[in-house]
Amino acid sequence: MTLMKFAMTSSACAAALALAGCSTNTTNYPEAAPASIEADGLASANDGKMPMMATASLKTADGKDVGTVTATAADGGINISISVMGMTAGDHGVHVHTVGKCDAPAFESAGGHWNPGGAQHGLSNPEGQHSGDMPSLTIATDGTGKQDYAIKDAAFDRLLDADGAAIVIHAKPDDQMTDPSGDSGKRIACGVLMKG
Repeated sequence: MTLMKFAMTSSACAAALALAGCSTNTTNYPEAAPASIEADGLASANDGKMPMMATASLKTADGKDVGTVTATAADGGINISISVMGMTAGDHGVHVHTVGKCDAPAFESAGGHWNPGGAQHGLSNPEGQHSGDMPSLTIATDGTGKQDYAIKDAAFDRLLDADGAAIVIHAKPDDQMTDPSGDSGKRIACGVLMKG
């Protein structure tokens, strides 16, 4: 009798749903959240914007691919991540340069260091540093190296202005004092930062 009552109640509910709805003890879940809710959730998580990012492929003067660079806007600055392979072991000066152009063999087309504040060169220089100055990149005996560095108080749109920007690796370590390039020697690899 109870089973028959349940079946009748269920049938009555199903029939009445279109007219007045039916109350049961089960919770009803929507199939999908409304688009506006999904959009609001995304906007509150990251203000509706993806972080600005640029990437570069590093090449030597003879066109050999030797690594990649990623620049990402974060916390009022720019995070630079470098990964290289097939390069000479040791410490090498590495800098952000002002022009997004890497003409071999000397890469002079990349211009000087990115220096919007007109400072002196070097992380150890009391009158420094250029915005484009970074610690020397250490390359292991197997030719690989990685470096992550945060450039503080740097605007991404100023980095990638009308003439762009490049990452340059030098032949020698950077002494972090000598203006304009830390006595880091010739430019041996270069990559143009491109918005991604």
